[in-house]
Amino acid sequence: MNRNDKASEWRAPGAVVLISCYELGHQPLAVASPLAFLREAGFRPRAMDIAVEDFSEEKIANAKFVGISVPMHTALRLGVEVAAKVRETNPECHICFYGLYGLLNKDYLLENGGDSTIGGEFELPLVKLVQGLSQDSGATQVPGAATREHTSGPYLEKIPLLKPEREGLPALQAYAHLVNGENHYPAGAVEASRGCKHLCLHCPIPPVYDGRFFIVPQDKVLEDIEDLAAQGARHITFADPDFLNGPSHALRVARAMHERFPALTFDFTAKVEHLIKHEELLPEFREYGCAFFVTAVESLSDLVLRHLDKGHSREDVFRTVKAARQARVSIRPSLVAFTPWTSAQDYFDLLDFIEEYALIDEVDPIQMAIRLLVPPGSYLPGSKQMERYITELDAENFIYRWEHPDRRMDKLHEEALILAEDAAARQEDAATTFMRIRELAADVLERPEQARAKAVFAPDRIRPPRLTESWFC
Repeated sequence: MNRNDKASEWRAPGAVVLISCYELGHQPLAVASPLAFLREAGFRPRAMDIAVEDFSEEKIANAKFVGISVPMHTALRLGVEVAAKVRETNPECHICFYGLYGLLNKDYLLENGGDSTIGGEFELPLVKLVQGLSQDSGATQVPGAATREHTSGPYLEKIPLLKPEREGLPALQAYAHLVNGENHYPAGAVEASRGCKHLCLHCPIPPVYDGRFFIVPQDKVLEDIEDLAAQGARHITFADPDFLNGPSHALRVARAMHERFPALTFDFTAKVEHLIKHEELLPEFREYGCAFFVTAVESLSDLVLRHLDKGHSREDVFRTVKAARQARVSIRPSLVAFTPWTSAQDYFDLLDFIEEYALIDEVDPIQMAIRLLVPPGSYLPGSKQMERYITELDAENFIYRWEHPDRRMDKLHEEALILAEDAAARQEDAATTFMRIRELAADVLERPEQARAKAVFAPDRIRPPRLTESWFC
């Protein structure tokens, strides 16, 4: 077969397939964006999202290249299982893991089914890899990609982004919805920026982006929002790691979206320290349709916050909640309820905080069962405060395992996780689940005086707006 014939085969429909495994309940942006780049380059890729549809052997059977998106830990674990199915269906195709967790776990992935991994701003390296493979032109020498023969660090050059291509993805109605009172509205996700300028020790972003972030041009963000609105979106999630890394840009985007689509609501994620620094923006965000924001509170223990290098304190958390209340914007704190340094009293402090600030419907019960995740490649395993608690690297699950010095805390985590997951599956009232977790903690931690809640939550209370997907990683 000559080079032209081979190139033609690679440009046939379905020769390139991109697979998403999980993207926080949203239609996968990490597939939609490279789809646009590949199509502009003359390829005719197909997409699959196993979060909402069955694995399709038919789509894989004739593929020459399969890219598996791994932007987070859950997606990576599912992605390895998908890769095994791909290899069984089509032993000869090239399998590439791309996204934040690709390069962080490249050694394991390349030894267990993967042919390449790509990290950082992945779209251009992905296209160059596919082009090289289609032409036998040294595809392994792609900046940002790692293969068995060649290793490159993450690609961190600013790229000319295209409007994400969402045609061929499952319908928006299959994904997370905004719940507001009795109403459920389809929700879509866009990016206004990528990367993060902060270096929190437990976060997987700093080892890849090293404190850098990139602005997505406003016109591209609005074009993507327009596509989502045409699909029926009534709510937009800004999926940036931190929407306020570029506060002026964030405000301009929110204002422009509101001017063009005044019925749309939105949510975003931002660090506590940014919310304090820019708290004067919250009323304006509210005016433009902000329904809620997520912020990584993690803990109320100043010791834990210092060990994670979070950049905020316990008092900063209280100030942020008060700012949200004054702006009439719902705040949804994410937590790391279990760390090696979290004491029994720290855990009850979190429960008291949720009650006293009436956050019972803004902190998903699963947050009270989240255990510190220590992924390979993050800065935390090498820190002095963490190394003595680590017991082993569990390469197959992409984590370092650790033990709490108080074994009761490990037991509480295990039982609280089972309780919260079961309650979520049954759609139990969050207040009921909270009370049960409090009773469980009082029992396991041997503090019977802490079993009773201090607040009363009426079953007919007004719940703040939220998404139907409650996971954050």
